[in-house]
Amino acid sequence: MRFWDSSALVPLLVAEKQTPILQSLYLEDPVLLVWWGTEVECVSALGRLERSGGISPPAMEEALGRLRDLRSVWQEIQPGPRLREVACRLLRTHPLRSADATQLAAAIIASLDRPSTLGFVCADERLVGAARKEGFPVPGLSSL
Repeated sequence: MRFWDSSALVPLLVAEKQTPILQSLYLEDPVLLVWWGTEVECVSALGRLERSGGISPPAMEEALGRLRDLRSVWQEIQPGPRLREVACRLLRTHPLRSADATQLAAAIIASLDRPSTLGFVCADERLVGAARKEGFPVPGLSSL
């Protein structure tokens, strides 16, 4: 089981440079743990791609369909006081944006405060660095 950041899920929805390695990680272990706001972040990223002409409207609809399929099987870490507390600590410790801090806080909660026991799948360099400093293994992404 691994925690998946939104940045690693988007390449499962639309073809990107990182898609093959992330598909491989997903096929190895298709149990997805995600933060409660993951769907919103994915739709935001897809919307930016569509508005910039990076994907066509039909490709957007296909990507949203894939997102619905993933959402139907993933497990979400819900927001709450503990997540907020951990996210605030992370913002004082690492150079993260608030959404990235909540992602990482959700992963810490999912790991039961033992980050070394849960893989963290992410395609965002800054968040990968913070996750590694918190003790998460970041599998197979050294080439991203």
